[in-house]
Amino acid sequence: MGPMEGVRVIEMGVWVAGPAAGGILADWGADVVKIEPPGIGDPSRLFASMLGSDLPFNPPFEMDNRSKRSVVLDLATEEGRELGLELIDSADVFVTNVRQAGLARIGFDPSRLLQRNPRLVYGAITGFGLEGPDKDKAAYDIASFWARSGIAHMLTKPGDPPPFQRGGMGDHNTGLAAAGAISAALFSRERTGKGQLVSTSLLREGVYTLSFDLATALRFGVGLQVADRSSMGNPCINNYQDKDGRWFWIVGLEGARHWPPLCRVAGHPEWIDDPRFATPKDRAQNATLLIGLLDEIFSTRSRAEWAEVFAAEKDMWWAPVQNLEEVMADEQVIASGGFCEVPDSGTTTLFPASPADFHGTPWEPRWMAPDHGQHTDEVLREMGRTEETIAALRASGVVE
Repeated sequence: MGPMEGVRVIEMGVWVAGPAAGGILADWGADVVKIEPPGIGDPSRLFASMLGSDLPFNPPFEMDNRSKRSVVLDLATEEGRELGLELIDSADVFVTNVRQAGLARIGFDPSRLLQRNPRLVYGAITGFGLEGPDKDKAAYDIASFWARSGIAHMLTKPGDPPPFQRGGMGDHNTGLAAAGAISAALFSRERTGKGQLVSTSLLREGVYTLSFDLATALRFGVGLQVADRSSMGNPCINNYQDKDGRWFWIVGLEGARHWPPLCRVAGHPEWIDDPRFATPKDRAQNATLLIGLLDEIFSTRSRAEWAEVFAAEKDMWWAPVQNLEEVMADEQVIASGGFCEVPDSGTTTLFPASPADFHGTPWEPRWMAPDHGQHTDEVLREMGRTEETIAALRASGVVE
């Protein structure tokens, strides 16, 4: 069941970042109970209609919510809040990406929950952090992770509009950071007996993702240039097209090691000592010329043909720029554990796997994402509620 077997997590997550953190912990074996509001529940249940799907599937929601149990509580009612607090009192972990100001209004803020349950690990995910002028500001990852952190700018060539990120990129990175922080806090609790608040934010994760550039700017007082393939200072690290217009990336970071193999595969071993290209400085000064020559050469064969040529050179490092269909069929992606089979009504459904394995305590998904409120009665019974009490709670609208 994974290294988190026996750990109880209560998740109050919406959209992607909070559910991603809970989803990783569920993959790792935790019992994750997802508290959802009445009505539509977690708004990410709307992803299918937002994507224009007319199929009875919701892949983005299913990805982050497998192996969880769903409970619907109306936390706007006093009785619903008491049930929620009772659930959290019994938990090892509470993880949420609901805004802290809203949580404080219903008594689910860190200070009050940790006072009730001193062993609790409270995992808070925010847009901009727990302090500062924008601590209560709403954010999706495209705002705080992608735009405000500098990532979008550093991927934008001068004169071009900023690129769009793919769905949930910052959310999933932040969810992984939260899962790691929660795991570390649980380890600390084993030694001290005390829980604690752990926090991360979409903005903080964006800054960390861009830390190569930011560390350089902080130390040198000036940032690195935005990359432009036509004038890369090291043409050995660049993307090129084959004769069919398919892209691949040459990754020759170490000049002394990777320049000679590139010359040989290009059919120009004499370039190794050519005074225009012999040193890294020479290649940088003549980058536009060299890239133009390589463009002409690489456009003469298909990517598959180049793959055979590259394979003959030990230190010729490269990778294809793959589309989704190619990724899904990639033998190495499959062998690396990139996908997992989720039990689904007597069969299995293939999904991307969470990005870590435990070879002593292997994890595996247990079931597909739950229906809205699918496990409400089950969890209430575990809390000692009778069938009559559950029926009364349903009749009053406190639970669904």
